[in-house]
Amino acid sequence: MTHVLDVLAKTIEDRKTAAPETSWTAKLLSKGPDKCAEKFGEEAIEAVIACAKNDRANLTAEAADVIYHLLVMLAARDVPFEDVLSELARREGVSGIEEKEART
Repeated sequence: MTHVLDVLAKTIEDRKTAAPETSWTAKLLSKGPDKCAEKFGEEAIEAVIACAKNDRANLTAEAADVIYHLLVMLAARDVPFEDVLSELARREGVSGIEEKEART
């Protein structure tokens, strides 16, 4: 079964060639990577605020927005979602402390 994130990433990729007036994703992508990054940041801040306020329903909605805008930002820079999944798989079973130390 295809995972919902795989479907979303594919849809976003498909929107890269759509007319901006036909799709919010296409419109956002047409504004370039910097605007996509800005939108991601805005959504991340909204998620942080919802968390701080202990607003579960809003945090859930904002988390979905964060994930969507992350995938849009990746697409804007031609970073395949599969690359992110591969990086997560590479880190699986490795202590976060060890993984962070290996980066330096």
